[in-house]
Amino acid sequence: MTPSAVTSFYPVICTPRLRESADFYTDLLGFEKTFENDWYVSLRRPEPPYYELALVDAAHETIPDAYRRPAQGVLLNFEVPDVDAEYARLVEESGLKPELPLRSEDFGQRHFIVAAPDGVLVDVITPIAPTAEHAAAYTERPGA
Repeated sequence: MTPSAVTSFYPVICTPRLRESADFYTDLLGFEKTFENDWYVSLRRPEPPYYELALVDAAHETIPDAYRRPAQGVLLNFEVPDVDAEYARLVEESGLKPELPLRSEDFGQRHFIVAAPDGVLVDVITPIAPTAEHAAAYTERPGA
């Protein structure tokens, strides 16, 4: 496979909580369902660039036996124009528990983290200027 042969790329999250997870991503993060059955849900953001995400029942037979377990150690980053507004909407209004409270990081992010019902961490981020110490680590200026 050459890089030019890739026509699509999206993560598929193995979850034992398929319906709750699908509701989380659609109701709170703005995805729409493009396919749904009893063991798989395909999701897509409704506006360009049409980011995609899928969910699969972790126990389904299409998953190799040795890997039929919920996703672990997965962190999904969602960059938004106003992280403070998203914190108000998701945590203060919707009642999600912040796993990492809203804060500004020296490396160039203002963010917070919540957990989806499937155990995946959702990091909501607005890029900010990094400190001088971290600025040199960027190969491209954040926000440029």
